Amino acid sequence: MAKIDTSGWKPFVVGELFPSMVKPPVLHARQVVETDEGIPYVVRTKFNNGIKCRVHPVSDVTPSPAGVITWGAENAAFFYQAEEFLSGRDIYYVDTRPYSATTCMFLAACLQTVVHKYPYNYGLFPDLLKEEQIRLPVDAAGEPNWAYMDEYMSAVMGESGASLESLRQTDGEKHALSVSGWQEFIIGDLFEKLQLDVKKEDFNKTFDVSEERTEEFNLPLVNAKHGNNGIMYYGREADFETAEMTIDIVQNGAIATGDVYAQPQRTGVLWDAYLVKPKAKIDSAFTLMFLATVLEKAIKDKFSYDDKCVWDKAKLLTVTLPCTSDNEPDWAYMDEYMRTIMKSAASDLSAMQSIGE
Repeated sequence: MAKIDTSGWKPFVVGELFPSMVKPPVLHARQVVETDEGIPYVVRTKFNNGIKCRVHPVSDVTPSPAGVITWGAENAAFFYQAEEFLSGRDIYYVDTRPYSATTCMFLAACLQTVVHKYPYNYGLFPDLLKEEQIRLPVDAAGEPNWAYMDEYMSAVMGESGASLESLRQTDGEKHALSVSGWQEFIIGDLFEKLQLDVKKEDFNKTFDVSEERTEEFNLPLVNAKHGNNGIMYYGREADFETAEMTIDIVQNGAIATGDVYAQPQRTGVLWDAYLVKPKAKIDSAFTLMFLATVLEKAIKDKFSYDDKCVWDKAKLLTVTLPCTSDNEPDWAYMDEYMRTIMKSAASDLSAMQSIGE
């Protein structure tokens, strides 16, 4: 991807953009019980998205929410957390839940530009971070251009997986990977469509949704939206049936038909799109991102505004996926690969010339 021209970007005070910064409950080392089936345990490390291991939940320690950006006060590495997590001491998070996963990854890279001011023995605590400034792209009104951030990181993801032949191993060394052992699966064998309805009997779009996420309208709604992770409106949670850890497929729209987006957070359906859920138990938002990427490659060119991407047609198509030795989809590989892609994209963004200067 071409280097971004940041000359038109403007500085913003972090605390004015994100007033909510939280110190979550601490899961102490003596309470940690590692398990592959657990939830992420975020600690003060610059590696592996800040995650030391997966742990058993503890009844008296409430997990922090998915969709936030964490950092450790004594190493100041910023990471987007796509899943609920537990954390060790001196971990904080910026509440970025109103924004898409890709926008948050962009923001994490921009926040990373301030860390050179804070060596290990001089911690970056919330009161200090709130006073810092970061440079962001702006729209015509001079406000942060959230749509651009989303589109940039989405493009990075798209380029990273532009073809199966270009996929790379997840060991961080970026060796070319042969996909000759990957297998085709019928989409309908792996996913089921969810039937999610509007619960409010007198629902009126004029009064019952908002283009901005607010305390009242806090539920993301999928519809015929191209970009912004498929979200154009927000609704009241009480008005919609919802699901989480799903994938959004846009079935209608002049441009958006066949767009596919991972929706790890709780989401409702407005119209002209639908949510599908893996039949296998998937707990990783990164696995969802991988699946959304390969699903879009499998279906996007097969449909158009005049030939809607309805599930009865899409489910009959095939998708090519990495497999385990017993020829089942390799969910762990998908998770690891997308984590590597996101880390690489964030590193590239942080290294852009003039950002933060």
